[in-house]
Amino acid sequence: MRARYPDVEDVVVRDGVRVGFEVYEPRDEPTTDATILLVTPMPLVHARQWKLQIPMLARHARVLVVDHRGNGRSDRPTEPAGYAIEEDVADVVAILDTTATARVIAVGVSGGGRRALELAAHCPERVAGVVAIAPTVVFAVDDFEAVREHYEGIQRFNRHHIRDDFDDFVSWFFAQCFTDDHALHPFEDAWAYAHETTPEVLVSFFGAASLPDVEGARALCRAVRCPVLVLHGTDDALIPHEVGEAVAGWTAGSLVSLEGVGHVPTVREPVRTNLLIRDFVRETAGRRSPTPRWTPPRKRARRALFLSSPIGLGHARRDLAIADELRGLRPDVGIEWLAQHPVSQVLAARGERIHPASRWLASEAGHVEGESGEHDLHAFRAWRSMDEILVHNFHVLAELAESDHHDLWVGDEAWELDHFLHENPELKSAAYAWLTDFVGFLPIDGDDAWEQRIAADHNAWMIEQVDRLPRVRDGALFVGDVEDVVPDAFGPGLPSIRAWTREHYAFPGYVTGFTPLDPADRAGVREELGWRPGEPVCLVTAGGTGIGLPLLRRVVDAVPAIRERVPEMRVVVVTGPRLDPDTVPPAPGLEVHGWVPDLHRHLGACDVAITHGGLTTTMELTAHRRPFLYVPLQRHFEQQRHVTHRLARHRAGRRMDWGDLRPDALADALHTEVARAVDYRPVDAGGAARAATRLASLL
Repeated sequence: MRARYPDVEDVVVRDGVRVGFEVYEPRDEPTTDATILLVTPMPLVHARQWKLQIPMLARHARVLVVDHRGNGRSDRPTEPAGYAIEEDVADVVAILDTTATARVIAVGVSGGGRRALELAAHCPERVAGVVAIAPTVVFAVDDFEAVREHYEGIQRFNRHHIRDDFDDFVSWFFAQCFTDDHALHPFEDAWAYAHETTPEVLVSFFGAASLPDVEGARALCRAVRCPVLVLHGTDDALIPHEVGEAVAGWTAGSLVSLEGVGHVPTVREPVRTNLLIRDFVRETAGRRSPTPRWTPPRKRARRALFLSSPIGLGHARRDLAIADELRGLRPDVGIEWLAQHPVSQVLAARGERIHPASRWLASEAGHVEGESGEHDLHAFRAWRSMDEILVHNFHVLAELAESDHHDLWVGDEAWELDHFLHENPELKSAAYAWLTDFVGFLPIDGDDAWEQRIAADHNAWMIEQVDRLPRVRDGALFVGDVEDVVPDAFGPGLPSIRAWTREHYAFPGYVTGFTPLDPADRAGVREELGWRPGEPVCLVTAGGTGIGLPLLRRVVDAVPAIRERVPEMRVVVVTGPRLDPDTVPPAPGLEVHGWVPDLHRHLGACDVAITHGGLTTTMELTAHRRPFLYVPLQRHFEQQRHVTHRLARHRAGRRMDWGDLRPDALADALHTEVARAVDYRPVDAGGAARAATRLASLL
C-alpha cells in the first residue's frame, strides 16, 4: 500500500513517444500555490524513487512527477537520439502544457538535478526555482566504447559491459549511490527499479547523455536566473561534493552540505531533505497561510500526546489503562491522541480527544493487511515496505509540533516516531517515552541469508541510534518482565537481546487494562451475554486488523466436527473493527459479532478460546486463566518467536500451526483444552500504574 496515490496518472505523446506523469493535488488547504515538479534522473529508475517525498510535499503544494524516457510509464526508445537533453526538456514542457501548469519549482536528484537546471535555463518563464540534489552536471567516464577483458570501477560505465553484464553494472552503480551505512533497503528498491528497463535503453541513454565539461556546466548554471538550492552529501562517492559547491556558486544559489551523507539523501535522509524542499518552496513561491507558532501562556495545563500503533488494538487498550493511571497521578495533564483506525474507534468509544492532525495519517493497518496472505504475514518485510507511510506519518507529528505544544510524547510501538526522531533529534520538542512489548527484528527463515542480513542490519542500526543519542528516549518501557524478552542475539556479532534490553529499558510489568473476572462473577456475565448455564462456549477472535479472516473461516469449517466432539458447544466469533461480520459464513451453533469494546469480559466468561498469536488477546486469556488455542501467523516473527516465548514462560495456551489446523485436529484440541485445568503463571496487575508513574516523572 502506498502512503498517497496520484490523482492523475497519464501520458503525453511527442513524436510517437509516450512519456508518463502523475499529478497529486493537495487534499487539505495547501500552504502555497506552487507546483513542485519532481523529475527522475535517468532510465535506471522511475517515479517511485520519490515515494518518501510525495506524500509530505503533496500536503503543502501541488506535485507533478515525470518519468524519464526509458522507465516507468514512459516508452523505451532504443535510439540514442531519443534521449537527447533537448527531447527531455521538450517532454517536460509538453507535460506542463497538458496539465495547465504555468510555472514549477523543479526538483531533481543526480541527473535529475541537471534536468531541472536545463529546464530552468531553456524555459525560464516556466521555472520559479530549482532544488538540485547532488546534481550531475560534470561526470567523467573512462572510454564508453572501449572493449576490455575485465571492467573494474568506473570502467563499468561502458557500452559492452552494460549489455553483457547488466546486473553487475547495476550492482556496482547503486553501490556508489548508497555508500551510507544501513542503506540496504534503498539498494533493494533501486535494483527493482533498474530491472524495469533494459540494457539497450541504458546504452542508448548514455550514448546520448553528452555530459558537459566544466566550462559547459558553468555556462548552463549561469544561464539559470531563478533561485537555486543545492543539497549535496559530503560523502558522495559518485558526484564529489565540490561539484555541488560549484553549482551553487555558478547559479548564485544556496548550498546545504549534508554531513556524512552519500549520493541520494532523498532516501537516506528523507525527513531533512523533505523539510529543506518544503521550506525552499515556501520561501520561493510564498506561503498561502503561514503556520501559526505556539507561544506558551504564563500558566497552562500540562499536555501529553499518545501515539499508539494501529496494527491491532492491544496498544490502545494498554495505553488507555496507562493514561487513566496518569490522570490519577497528574489531574492537571490533558491527554490527546494522534491516532488512526482502528485505534481511533476505540478511543472515540471512550470519549478520548483525538488530535485533528490525525486526519493526515496514512493507514498502517491497511498496509499490513495488503501485505498478508492466508494466515500469513511476513511482518518484517511488511514493516520494511511501509517506509513511505512511516516517513509521511512522522512528518505529521513533526509539523504538529511546529504549531502545537505538548510536554510529553508517548510512542507505543510508534516506529516512525522512534526511528526518525533518532535520525532527526533536532525535531524533538517534548519529553519522549517509548513503549514496546518486544525488542529485536528476528529472521523467520533460517535458510534465507538475505533476510538474516537485513534483520541484523536493522537491529544494528537501532542499537547505534540508542548508543549515539541515549537522551532521545527520556524513558524506555518494556511492557513485561525481563524474562519475557527472548534470549536470542540481535544478529551475528551483535549483543544478546535480553542483556541489551535489561540495560536500556525499565520493566513495569505487563499491562492488561482490566481486572480479571472473578470466577464467582462468571455466571452473571454469561447470563448477561445470553450464554446458557452449563453450555460450553468457544470464543474465536482474530485481532484488530483484517488479517484474521482465514482463521475465522477455518474455525467455521470445523464447527460440525467441534460440535460432534463437544456436543452443544456454542461457537462465538468476534471479527473486530476491520472485518465485516457478513464475511464469516453462517453455520449451526455459530454466532458472529463485529467489534466488541469490552472483549476481555467475553474472554473471561468463555470456556475455551481460539485466537491467532497476538500478544494482547493471548495475555488477556492468560490473566483470566482461560484455556485457549493460539495459531501464530506464518512468517510473523513477533508471533512466532516473541509471543510464543512469553506464553511458554507463563505456561499459557496451546500452540497450533496453521498447516495442522484441520477440522478433526481442531475439534480434538478443543475437546482436550476445554476440560483442562490451567496452571498459568499469574499476570501482575500493577503494570499500568508503574508505567504511569514513570511517565509522570517525565512531566
